[in-house]
Amino acid sequence: MAVAAQQHKRLRGTGRVRDAVLWDALRTVLDRIASEAGPSEVVDVGGGTGGFAVPLAELGHRVTVVDANPDALAALERRADESGVEVRALQGDASDLPDLLGPHSADLVLCHSVLEYVEDPAAAMAALTGTVRPGGAVSVLVAGQVAAALHRAVAGQFDDARRVLTDPAGRWGDHDRMPRRFTRESLSSLVRGAGLRVGELHGVRIFADLVPSGLLDCDAGSAEALIALESVAAVHPVLRELATQLHLLADKPAE
Repeated sequence: MAVAAQQHKRLRGTGRVRDAVLWDALRTVLDRIASEAGPSEVVDVGGGTGGFAVPLAELGHRVTVVDANPDALAALERRADESGVEVRALQGDASDLPDLLGPHSADLVLCHSVLEYVEDPAAAMAALTGTVRPGGAVSVLVAGQVAAALHRAVAGQFDDARRVLTDPAGRWGDHDRMPRRFTRESLSSLVRGAGLRVGELHGVRIFADLVPSGLLDCDAGSAEALIALESVAAVHPVLRELATQLHLLADKPAE
């Protein structure tokens, strides 16, 4: 309840619909994996300036951010200091986790907007699996392939939309800045291949990227209603496939 209350307050300040869906999912998994020994050990891979890490630390969890960008880590440390919390910052990427943290060192690992860019997603997932303890969980957020096709089509780029759907990496062309996108099937297969058990898949930003921002800016009630709609649609078996981002919670089986 404390997580939900604090994140609701944060949402009212930012209006970011993605936070509502993601924080609800993280609240559920943190409640489930909570240990009687104390706060959870959370690792945020590619966590940058601490958008998730600092709020988690404010809620009492012990958080480590692993990021390749030293400037982002410096900003993270300033943000944590301003919030009065401690977040450990380590420079590296997903493949460095075994050396940086060792095996079974985290209760929850976040890997948000990372797998699209790494050279070897399977190797990155294997590193995440090795880092999380048995009984722990991994939170993965990736760009959705179907949504990219929808958005290109709505913009009148019909050939691009077709390419997104037919390209193995889900790209619409050489000028596409996204190295790869995922479907529910490809993401689930990647997670299973790393030895994790696929949990619930959430769609993030299903309607939010299609609604004119001016509509939300002019009516606070519309923003709250959209958050409520996104929360329901996030687990709808059809609508979640249309999400800009796909969020999957995976469990590491207990030994």
